[in-house]
Amino acid sequence: MISRLTRIERVNFLLTNRIPRKLLTHLMGWYSQIQSPLLTRLSIRIWRIFSPDLDFSEAKKSIFNSLHDCFIRELKEGVRVIDKQKSNIVSPCDGIVGSSGMIDNGVVYQAKGFPYNVADLIPDEDLQKRLQNGCYVTLRLTSTMYHRFHAPIDCDIDKVTYISGDTWNVNPIALARIENLFCKNERAFIELKTEYKNQCLVLVPVAAILVASMRFHCLDKTLNLRYKGPNVLPCSSRYNKGDEMGYFEHGSTILVFASSQFVINEEIKQGERIKMGAPLLHNATFQ
Repeated sequence: MISRLTRIERVNFLLTNRIPRKLLTHLMGWYSQIQSPLLTRLSIRIWRIFSPDLDFSEAKKSIFNSLHDCFIRELKEGVRVIDKQKSNIVSPCDGIVGSSGMIDNGVVYQAKGFPYNVADLIPDEDLQKRLQNGCYVTLRLTSTMYHRFHAPIDCDIDKVTYISGDTWNVNPIALARIENLFCKNERAFIELKTEYKNQCLVLVPVAAILVASMRFHCLDKTLNLRYKGPNVLPCSSRYNKGDEMGYFEHGSTILVFASSQFVINEEIKQGERIKMGAPLLHNATFQ
């Protein structure tokens, strides 16, 4: 029997992928910025019909002036616990665990039977070499989730590389139908510079349909479909584990890639939810 959630996702796929995706994304971006508490309340009521799991109990506020404010809502202090064990890399966001595993000769999976090449996702030969024989975890943020992402380890960032692209939906139905989906969508990749110089950690936030927009606190501009600037954006930022790095303006995906010194936490299971700050990877060489 098909579950209610699966039926909703199939309808969502048809509605969001059989129409002009970029046009709808621009329109939703405009609509989400309208400052009207009344219109926002009405929009949230309609939203809840399709997404009954929408919950503001952990948010700092539950009344919003716009949908944009709702999408990027902050959490109350203390509702996310950051794992302090130095050898653990924590989840950078709330999410649903998707495909994960080893990087096999540069190949990983977006869904069963749908491989893609790391080189197509991260066009940086040095990073590709350093990630050989490493591991990856896919974290999907639904539209109702907390959309801010955080540093999974103490790190420095010296640049963000932005790649413009399409705005395919990134739900499981789409991932099982559209080849190389992550490699087609708007995205960025960031190497996290840590004290372990021979190790490599890379975050790849992937945007999606509706509000395909990413905000990094280390940059003075929002990266979205209207951005026409340089692809490589230098910056200089220091983060402690758990510090906020930025946010999506709608649900999407963060891919975490790590070199061979790291292993995936054995409690990580596909389809299960993980909260920001929970152990995601473990540094197997840590003494």
